Amino acid sequence: MTQGGQSKIVHPAPGLHGHLQQPPGDKSISHRVAMLAALAAGESVIHNFLPAEDCMNTLRAMEALGARSFFSEDGALHIHGTSGQVLEPAGPLDLGNSGTSIRLLAGLLAGYPITLEMTGDESLRSRPMSRIKVPLEEMGATVDLLGPDQGVPVRIKGGHLHGITYALPMASAQVKSCVLLAALNAPGTTVVIEPRPTRDHTERLLQTLDLPLTVDGLRITLHGPEAKAAPLPARVWTIPGDFSSAAYWLVAAAARPGAGVIIDRVGLNPRRTALLDVLQRMGAKVAITPQSEAGAEPVGTIAMQGGRLRATTVGGDEIPCLIDELPLVAVAGALAEGDTIIRDAAELRVKETDRIVTMIANLRQLGVAADEREDGMVIHGPARLKVAGSVRSYGDHRVAMAMAVLALFAPEPVCINNVSCVDTSYPGFWNDLKTLGGHAE
Repeated sequence: MTQGGQSKIVHPAPGLHGHLQQPPGDKSISHRVAMLAALAAGESVIHNFLPAEDCMNTLRAMEALGARSFFSEDGALHIHGTSGQVLEPAGPLDLGNSGTSIRLLAGLLAGYPITLEMTGDESLRSRPMSRIKVPLEEMGATVDLLGPDQGVPVRIKGGHLHGITYALPMASAQVKSCVLLAALNAPGTTVVIEPRPTRDHTERLLQTLDLPLTVDGLRITLHGPEAKAAPLPARVWTIPGDFSSAAYWLVAAAARPGAGVIIDRVGLNPRRTALLDVLQRMGAKVAITPQSEAGAEPVGTIAMQGGRLRATTVGGDEIPCLIDELPLVAVAGALAEGDTIIRDAAELRVKETDRIVTMIANLRQLGVAADEREDGMVIHGPARLKVAGSVRSYGDHRVAMAMAVLALFAPEPVCINNVSCVDTSYPGFWNDLKTLGGHAE
């Protein structure tokens, strides 16, 4: 968890308006492309890579394994790959706050005959890792969880993997991706079976590289190499704008009658955009204009017009496609008529913070009536927001930004403490807030 860090005072705004040309690069895809490019033969060029803390930790880890990288004057990231040859790092790889990095790298590196250790900050050390240990050891790796409660640090002894069939016990794109990346160096066939649809960025990227991966509903099959895997090809990648970053401005506009924002070149992967369905159910007016594809990902423009929101219930198959936006659903619920219910979302408890606890605490601090549930929360709206003085980020970037959106609707400025964590995923958040008509100091 990010410690210390500055505070921001967010001022009320009569409604966000404007045109955002492109959100920052998608965080989930930036991680994955950096890993694949680092193992490729030759130089890959990545446009719109997200240079946030989490993604830079992934990039530094790949450099410790033998890749080389630099940013050119036009902002593109160039990665010279290792042609599938991985160095054993001299010391532990520090992945900071990134659960995506450590879980995906565990799978990617389990296929190589090296021993390495990965660690991270306080928040990462509190997150569950047994969910990757089980399938990786079934594939033939040795995974030692050195932290308390079967957590970080993680030590991997890789090599000599084989394909497996693995039914995920929980809907987790990170665990699915961990197994699929391990399968790149696992002779035989690996099958991953999901209980519910989750983000499919890994599948799309591997198919873009012409690897033998097929998807049949919730069943993903990857045929591993019979001998030593051939190096991945280098190529030019374009990262779409991050829908999870655009989501803050979409909610800020949706909940204010007369407000409106247009966001260009944002990723429209249907397993990422469930928030749009939720906001439409709540009464917001959304227009989507498909533009093109960035690599394997659909991209387009989203125009949001605000109105009076009404409560809704979010749960079931929506949750994995909405997990990062659930703090924002709670904010929308605070501004909507009626009781908004979030259920089937126990996974919120093992994010950077227990986001059920931290969001409930902050909502109540601003005068929102909210009840905690084992697998979610109930938010009673519409709230008459009160002057709170300050709320806490708890070192969680998504909590900090969600509370900044709610603060736009408060009667007086709200101080959000420890916002340095925002740099984990959206370093330009405060600038974009200003661009769209908000004000923070």
